[in-house]
Amino acid sequence: MAGLIGIGLTGILSHQTALNTTGNNITNANTPGYSRQEVQFGTQPAQRTGAGSIGSGVSVTNIRRLANEFLSQQLREDTTLYGEQQTLNSELSRLDNLLGSETTGLSDALNNFFASLQNAAEDPASLPQRQLVLSEAQQVVNRFQALNQEFIQQREAVKTQMQQGVKDANTLLKSIAELNLAISESPGLAEGKMPNELLDKRDEALRELSELVGIKVTPTEGSQVNVSLNNGLSLVVGSNAAEFGTRENTADPTSLEFTLRNGGRTLVVDNQINGGKLGGLRRFEAEALKPAFDELGRVAIALSDTMNHQHEIGLDLEGELGGRFFTDINDLAAQRGRVIADANNQVPKDAQLAVEITDSQVLEAGSWTLQFSGDGRNYELIDNETGQPVNQGRLPDPVESEISMPGFNIRIEGGTFNAGDKYLIQPTRNAAANMGLEVQREEDLAFASPVRAESDLGNSGTAKINQGKMLAVRNPFTNSLLPSFRTEGELSNGPLEVRFTDDGSGNLSYSVFDNTGSATPLVGPKPYQPGISNKLFSEDPRDGAEYQGFQFEISGNPADGDVFTIDFNKNGVSDNRNAEFLAALGTANTMNRGTQSFTEGYAGLVEAVGVKTRQSQLDSDAGKTLLEQSTNQRESVSGVNLDEEAGKLIQYQAAYNASAQVVSVAQDLFNTLLQSFR
Repeated sequence: MAGLIGIGLTGILSHQTALNTTGNNITNANTPGYSRQEVQFGTQPAQRTGAGSIGSGVSVTNIRRLANEFLSQQLREDTTLYGEQQTLNSELSRLDNLLGSETTGLSDALNNFFASLQNAAEDPASLPQRQLVLSEAQQVVNRFQALNQEFIQQREAVKTQMQQGVKDANTLLKSIAELNLAISESPGLAEGKMPNELLDKRDEALRELSELVGIKVTPTEGSQVNVSLNNGLSLVVGSNAAEFGTRENTADPTSLEFTLRNGGRTLVVDNQINGGKLGGLRRFEAEALKPAFDELGRVAIALSDTMNHQHEIGLDLEGELGGRFFTDINDLAAQRGRVIADANNQVPKDAQLAVEITDSQVLEAGSWTLQFSGDGRNYELIDNETGQPVNQGRLPDPVESEISMPGFNIRIEGGTFNAGDKYLIQPTRNAAANMGLEVQREEDLAFASPVRAESDLGNSGTAKINQGKMLAVRNPFTNSLLPSFRTEGELSNGPLEVRFTDDGSGNLSYSVFDNTGSATPLVGPKPYQPGISNKLFSEDPRDGAEYQGFQFEISGNPADGDVFTIDFNKNGVSDNRNAEFLAALGTANTMNRGTQSFTEGYAGLVEAVGVKTRQSQLDSDAGKTLLEQSTNQRESVSGVNLDEEAGKLIQYQAAYNASAQVVSVAQDLFNTLLQSFR
């Protein structure tokens, strides 16, 4: 009887454990990271008798956790991929909406500005029209500065997310290390009795960590796991966890770089942070945000430079040469602000460098690293986008020199350079923030041209002279006023006279004389070619007196003795020639080596970000699909199926009741046996 009771009792206890396990599965059906558990039954050792072996009941040999490491690893990898793509798409979408919006973008402001210039050219003396030009110009400046400020805010938001992501990662690393220790010290581990709840917690922590950064997980002794970055740098070894950190980037203090502290050493691991949210933030900053800063700055420099040059060669309402329209792109502070010394440079750190914009038409958006080697005089200029050297050489002694690049020069002004020193070169990065409107009064807008030409009333030929085109009022090499414009309100060497003479055989030539009465002409004598438009002056500033900073053309058939006069444009308040040139800049191809206008240059930025945004959305959708598939595969093995568990409840309940009935039968038999002896 005692054997039958024992058999029934083992069944009761074993199926009670099965019922508890099934109930635990059901109640944890929605617990993140929970793996379904299954009771494994085994037969109790049999009793040997003369008639053979008699069973002694059932026992629970193990409560198995249903999990597949391959599926878990696949889930982590897909989680890393989706985390990166989702973060990248979120930040790109914000940037795309900012640039493409009619209210926050730049296109409408540029169009309105050049439209106001066109309207002002129709009535150049109108003060209300001039005021509208100033208002629209200020709106352009405001939009450049506002976009730049929005970029800064997004950059700071990215940095905040990086810092928070690092904190979350450190919490998870510490938790994984603690769980490793707890699992290895779990009772029964040597007999294969696994601490299922601890394993679930560790797997979930690993999955959450993979949302932040790409990781590798390697099983080790004692059912522990080692965790590392994809390049092999250890994050968790046994019960020891490394610690992520962020700090100001030594090359670019506006950015953060990731560090990893492990065993008393701190390493910069910026290039090893790939995948996950942190990897997505790094990609966004490097592939979209920094290029957007640079490209917006390139448009600002091109607009300022071109408008300034055209406005400076005009004449305002008060008869004075026009000044700068926008802020000087080569202000000394701006030039030096385009160079950032690496924080790790060696002492004495007294090097002085500057970047001068030399040609905004060929200037490219981007950043470069100037690094020194050898004895500190050998240099190499690296394109940060491609990582390839684009210029190299050796500094002279003394070091004062220039390194020329398309559109800009790096000026070495002095100081000490050591091997390993680096300097970040950013010709356009801060241009939008530094942009400002220089013209303050309506009267200061230079809509007229400083010079005009007239035909002598006594001319007998049919030749005509056009109203010319201004080229410059300053020498591009010395930045000083050209001799013709050194006297305010008049042409210093004017009026200039263009005189035609016949050599006696019907061949005409012309000479240009100044007002000194000298018999030696400034230009000529030069043969006149009928049937074409003859340019009077050189357009090369290196040609001495033949370059006057303006150009006039004569066409038709002049006669011997004909004279044309070029003089200062006094009282030219109704002259709109320079206003028309200013308005025409709105559609002129003045960027990207003469292939883009300002609006097209900005549209290129919008398009580039838009393409990246659309591609990231496709990548994010694909990543989401992969993650759903791997999640479903994991759930098919480890997930709780409530219908299946309900069936097991009925099965185990029936077995429990049957085992209880075995005990009841044993009790009845025992009672019957006792009564037989009364």
